[in-house]
Formats: sequence, C-alpha cells, structure tokens
Amino acid sequence: MKKKHLILLSILSGLILTFAWPERGFPGLLFFGLIPLLIIENQIFNNPKNFRRLSVLYFSYPAFFIWNGLTTWWIYNSTGIGAILAIVLNSLFMAIIFNLFHFSRKKLKNDFAAYASLIFYWIAFEYLHLNWDLNWPWLNLGNGFGAWYKWVQWYEYTGALGGTLWVIVANILIFFSIRSFLCKDAKITLQYRNSLVVLAFLWLLLPIMVSYILYSNYKEEIHPVKIVVVQPNIDPFSELYVVPPKQVVGKIMDLARPFLDSTTNFLVAPESAIQEEMWENEMNTFMSIRLLQAILLEYPDINILIGGSTFRYYSKGEEVSSTARQFTDTKTYYDAFNTAILFNIHDKLQLYHKSKLTPGVEVLPSFRNFKWIEKFAINLGGTVGSLGTDKLRKVYSTVKTVQVSPAICYESIFGEFFAKFVRNGAQVMFIITNDGWWGNTAGHRQHFVFSSLRAIETRRSIARSANTGISAFINQRGDILNPTSYWQPAVIKGILNANSRLTFYVLHGDYIARAAVFLGGLLFFLSILFHFVARKEKCLKKISMIGL
Repeated sequence: MKKKHLILLSILSGLILTFAWPERGFPGLLFFGLIPLLIIENQIFNNPKNFRRLSVLYFSYPAFFIWNGLTTWWIYNSTGIGAILAIVLNSLFMAIIFNLFHFSRKKLKNDFAAYASLIFYWIAFEYLHLNWDLNWPWLNLGNGFGAWYKWVQWYEYTGALGGTLWVIVANILIFFSIRSFLCKDAKITLQYRNSLVVLAFLWLLLPIMVSYILYSNYKEEIHPVKIVVVQPNIDPFSELYVVPPKQVVGKIMDLARPFLDSTTNFLVAPESAIQEEMWENEMNTFMSIRLLQAILLEYPDINILIGGSTFRYYSKGEEVSSTARQFTDTKTYYDAFNTAILFNIHDKLQLYHKSKLTPGVEVLPSFRNFKWIEKFAINLGGTVGSLGTDKLRKVYSTVKTVQVSPAICYESIFGEFFAKFVRNGAQVMFIITNDGWWGNTAGHRQHFVFSSLRAIETRRSIARSANTGISAFINQRGDILNPTSYWQPAVIKGILNANSRLTFYVLHGDYIARAAVFLGGLLFFLSILFHFVARKEKCLKKISMIGL
C-alpha cells in the first residue's frame, strides 16, 4: 500500500466521523470511523522499515484535523484564535493517542493487550478533557449519540463514556473481522472469522435493543413542577453588555408576565442576562436585584433563576483565591464570577458560580507566576480573564416546590460534574446558557442535543433557557419538549416531573474512565519497561558480538 493511499484512508476516516456527528449526522457511522486509521496503523506495524518513528501520528493527524475542523469550525464566529487552537491542538492530542497505541503494540507484542491499550488510552484522554483547565470534551465519542438518544438509554448506568467504550470496541471488532477475511494465514479458520462477525454484530445490536426496552419501560413518577422559561434574544455582540439593566429585566418580564400565575413554581432566564456589575457583598443595592425582588411581591410563591455577572472583594486579612484580581489603585483583591442567582420571598439570594469554565475565555493559568498570561484572554465582552469558581455543586432551597440546581452553559457537557448536583439533592435541573456567540451554526444545535444525554444519565427533567436559542423542556428519557426557534424572543410554559431516585451513574460517576486510567497506565508502564528491556538486550548482544 502506497503512502498516498494511507493519506486517503486518513481523509476517509475524518469524513466518516464528521458525517456521524450530531445533530444532523448518523451516529451509526461512528462504529466505522476509526477503521481506516486502524488499517493505517496495521500497515505501518507490518512494514516498520518503510516508515519513520512518528508515522502513525503523521498519517492519523489529517483524519482528526478534518473531523475537528468540520464539526467545530463555528468556534471561529466567536474567536478566530480560539478556533484555530481548539482544532489544531485537539487533533494533535487525538493523533498522539493513536501513536501511543502503536508504540504499545510494538513493545507489548500481544494484540489483545495492544488493542486494549487503545481503548484505555482513548477513554483516559477523554477523561482528561473533562477534568483539566484546557478541557474540550465536545468531541468525546459518547456525545455523538446526542440526537439519537434512544440508542443510549443505558447511559444511566455508564454515562457518556460508556458510549465511547461502545464505539471504540465496535471499530476494533469490525476491523478484526475485515482483517481475518483478508488474511491468507491458514491458521485462521472460517469458524474464527464467523465468530468475529457474530461478536461484532451482537456488540453493535444488543446495546440498542436494551436501550429501546429501557426507553419503552421508563415511567416518570408524577411530581409536577410548573416552569416558565424565557428566551429574551439579546444580541451578545451588540446588546448584551450595553443595554441598561432596567431595560433587560423589563424585556424578560414583558415576555414572561402573560404566562405567570399563582401556581407557577419557577421563572427561568438565561446565562448573563444581568450585566450590571453587582458586588456580592452588597447585592441588594443594585437595580436589577430590586426590580426582580419586586416581582416576588406579585407572585410570592415563585422562584426566579437568572444569570448575571457578579464580583466579590476580599476583606483585609482574608485568604485570596488563585483567580483573584488586584484593584489598580489599592492592595485589595476581588474575584469575578459567571453566576446563577435564585430569588424567592423567603430566602436570601442564593448564588452559584460557574465552575467548568470555557478555556481561553473564562479560565487561563492562574498560578501566581503565570498571571501575566491573562492579558491574552479572548474578549467576548463582559469580564475578561480567569473567573472564580465554586467548590461545591450547590442545590437551591425553594418556596413550595422541589430542590433544584443550575448548570451554566458549558457545564452541561460534563456528565460526572452535572451528576454531582443531582447527588447533592437536585430533583429538577436547569441549564442556562447564551449560545448566540456561534451564530446559526451547528454549534448551538450540538450544545442543545447534549442536554438529552444529561437527562438520561441522571434521570432528571431539565428546563433549558438559552438567550438566543434553543430553549426547551427535556424529560427524564431525553425527549425534547416545546423547543424554541433560534434568534427569536420566546417564552415556553410547561410542567416537568421531579425525581429523587439516584441512578447508578449519579452514584458512581465516571468509573469506566477511572478503570481505564489505571489499566491504561499499567499497559503504558509495561510498554516502557519492555522498551528498555529490549534496548538493554540489544546493547548486550552488540557487546557480545564485539567480544567475539
């Protein structure tokens, strides 16, 4: 096979993965998307003298670059630099994983262990993307079923990383089946070939069958919560940070008021709706807060959830966080937050600070010696640089209804993180977001369908309020109810059922990833060990030959 054919195979892989991706792709293609790369690796493995050390990385990179580029190009609408970095670096990380698999295959000299290393390395990589400051789990393979959520109702047991496991093993099994039929080795019997085909077929089909059974049999307990969701459609580029707070709150209430009544439990408005610079040490003095508190006098049983930008200054002698900023004219410090605020007539203002922050926009290295990097933060309006976070996944107390929690924008693609709100007592979840930065592209639609996966993992109903679309209600099976249109002011009113049961995934989180990290680390250690053992034996052999 010529090298140009390997490039063509890599391009084919990238296109298959792209056409598999939500929300308009067909996820069945995910089970075949890595096969061209496995063929490339196998060709290099069997002909080592014809290739250089990093050939697997070189030939796999085009596939991942095409996949990343064609599915997440829309980042460019908000930040050109951010799009380039996300696409180039994430493609590189993926190619490195394939190269590590190739390294392990050469050193372990055992195909079962080698292909197991690919599974573990990839899942460990996705887990890393869920848990470090440069997180970008958007293209985690398990997310590919967001629009076809009826296939993965078993995510309540495995989380989305169970989908990643499903996809990678399917690719390996199908590749083995193809290779067995093409191989002319007499030791490979027809029975072995047929067994591989049957195993691959069952691995593909059984999870889907189980999922449809779970979907058909799942019944929500009747525990109604009445919710009004507002989509104010404030242009994030030209209005969000300049429209007066009184006008913003007025627009939200003009939309919502016809839908409110004495039985309404929640009014939900989107992320960053309030752009008055509010200091948490004196929240009740700000106009936006007073205007919203006045609404509670009309509807004393309502709970209002809304997003805003808040700040907190540190008193003298108080411990300062790593994200704190210094006032230019004094030695005092403050933190900035992307905040979800809950109002009701009985409790004090309840604040939750967004804690899974968008890399390059809301979080940059915050170690003391690296604070200078914050001047390179991408400016999307509002507060620029690393934001403060909360250590706990907070649950709000409410008036005459159930306990709830908010996930702010980007947080809704982190399964284990989202599940911690539920583990702490949330019976209904809210997602508040502002998806207008990406324009009318696949970006906001992909973000939207990921919400169905979170509903399935936690079996929690979700009310989603997006400033510029799409807002909707999502039930515990992941079904989308009353979705709004993009870039249109809208209000939806509905009833969602609360749930107190904790799923296996909520209780145990990403246990698949933790196992993969341990097993992958073990296989990588053995690969390194065998590498040095082989080098030592080679060296001793040379010495022996010289001695002769």
